[in-house]
Amino acid sequence: MYKSKNNPKFSIIIECKIGKGTIIKDFTNIYKAKIGSNSKIGAYVYIEEGVVIGNNVVIRPFSVITENIVIEDNVFIGQNVQTVNDLYPSTTVRAKTLSTVIKKNAVIGTGAILFPVIIGKNSFVGAGSVVIQDVPDFAVVVGSPAKIVGSTKNPNFVKKQKARNSGRDPRKIK
Repeated sequence: MYKSKNNPKFSIIIECKIGKGTIIKDFTNIYKAKIGSNSKIGAYVYIEEGVVIGNNVVIRPFSVITENIVIEDNVFIGQNVQTVNDLYPSTTVRAKTLSTVIKKNAVIGTGAILFPVIIGKNSFVGAGSVVIQDVPDFAVVVGSPAKIVGSTKNPNFVKKQKARNSGRDPRKIK
């Protein structure tokens, strides 16, 4: 059960296991999920039952994490990211939900939509992408449907990420 001296006043958190140092902002609904330590869950995030979230994960506001999603350690999920777990929804028949796994160190850009897939470790999903196929480790994918356009191992990508991490504007790096 979630207990914190900084307990959000206007959130619904039911039957969850939440690790030490995790911050949950107001207006968030979380049901029967497990969240690791030192994670940050933004306002207006909706997390359904059976979700497992690792340590040091950031989920930005307005994202929806549907049932049975696994998010490993050190993952960043931008604003308004949506996960899909039922490819043929019905109002009359409750089907087994499909799962998505987001592996360690992945980045999911703002507004991305993830169908039931595996997002590889150290991969990067561009903003607004619609991911309908598994993403390999270290891949950079963009578009609708998302296509591989690069690698997070690419020296130019690494240089821009280092610039960003040191407070410089990566758009100005050649």
